[in-house]
Amino acid sequence: MLRNIFLVATLVFCTFLLEAQDRHFSQFYTSPLTLNPALTGAFNAKYRLGLINRDQWRSVLDNPYRTFAASLEVKFGLDYFLRFAKKDKVAVGIVFYNDQVEGVEFRETRMALSVAYHKSLDKDSKNVLTIGYQSGISQRNLGFTDLIFDDQFNEIDAFDLSTNEPIPVNNFTFGDHSVGLNYSFSANRNFSAFAGGALHHIFEPRISFFEDRVGDRLNIVLARNYTAHGGAAINFGNRYQISPRISALSQAAHFQVTGGANLRIRLDEYDKTGVYGGLWARYANDAVNSLLNDAVILTLGLEVDGFLLGLSYDLNTEAVSNLNTRQGTFEISFVYLGEYDNETILCPKF
Repeated sequence: MLRNIFLVATLVFCTFLLEAQDRHFSQFYTSPLTLNPALTGAFNAKYRLGLINRDQWRSVLDNPYRTFAASLEVKFGLDYFLRFAKKDKVAVGIVFYNDQVEGVEFRETRMALSVAYHKSLDKDSKNVLTIGYQSGISQRNLGFTDLIFDDQFNEIDAFDLSTNEPIPVNNFTFGDHSVGLNYSFSANRNFSAFAGGALHHIFEPRISFFEDRVGDRLNIVLARNYTAHGGAAINFGNRYQISPRISALSQAAHFQVTGGANLRIRLDEYDKTGVYGGLWARYANDAVNSLLNDAVILTLGLEVDGFLLGLSYDLNTEAVSNLNTRQGTFEISFVYLGEYDNETILCPKF
């Protein structure tokens, strides 16, 4: 019976409350197209392939929450077409995103196209301002096979009767749009920084599975998501680099901020191989709008010739206080950069 209650509660949540919070990744720096469309092409190479998978609470739930994203970006110079813009770049990218909750077979699948213009503000391209736009289409699906309602009880031993509950259409699609800005500054080989912001779900699409009497979807919307982010890369010594980063989002009543740093250690003479590790924290507001520590995040990574493999584990702070390490989230990411602009500088992150 508890399973049935959980399934019904999840259905209500998916229908009425999902407008309050978007998907997120702890390794947000390895999934830039889901963070800000202006980060399309923000790397020192001709193209970038990225994959990331988030597996949440596998040890606690029979059917864990899963989030997956894949992206491909290509960057072009404009010097062949526009002499006055020979330092500028244009980048295009495509991102695929899938989010699923197996308990009620809830899934959202999204595909979007991003484009960004990188405007060099000086002759050496040490200051670059980027504007980006992303347009996509999303499909939401909800399975009803595991849902059981009270009126299905046969008053003897089973829930095998038909139900009179109003069951909506179990899938629909909607369009979605985002814009963003990003500014990057590179002083020299030892210091660079960036900062940007994005507005997601510009037109607040309706996302309710239910329709009114005339066939219009109920006015339950995917609220605008305001995102800000920043970071730096600081080299010291001959082998070490520290990369602090922060990301904050505000969506309806929900606010979240994630910050921390990775320490990278170079393993070869040409800086094409390295390992990194980091410590991060995520804070989110609670029911009374107090900002509380939601999770501590541990990261590990390996870089080899343009390949980047990243691992992270979110340790829920409530689980830490209860000495229960099962309530965690595991992420794995993969990034590949091809045809470096500068073969002596390995920068497989935005």
